[in-house]
Amino acid sequence: MSDSVVIDARGHRCPVPSLKLMKALETASPGARIVLLATDPMARIDVPFLMSQKGGRVIEVEDGDGLLRITIETGGRPDAPTD
Repeated sequence: MSDSVVIDARGHRCPVPSLKLMKALETASPGARIVLLATDPMARIDVPFLMSQKGGRVIEVEDGDGLLRITIETGGRPDAPTD
């Protein structure tokens, strides 16, 4: 797997972290992993909601010393089974 794209939204308040993530999703390949760094605690709520709307999923949420590190995977993985 290739390295994850990292979006640094530290110091920004809602809705900026989600907007930065949405911009990255526009050019991300299916199945890509993106890591969002955020200090706004609302990102813990906003990002999973955004992923449910965009067809992706949250892989991991790490929270330490006020820094959220949220790893997501874009939808439409090329290796996903098709019906």
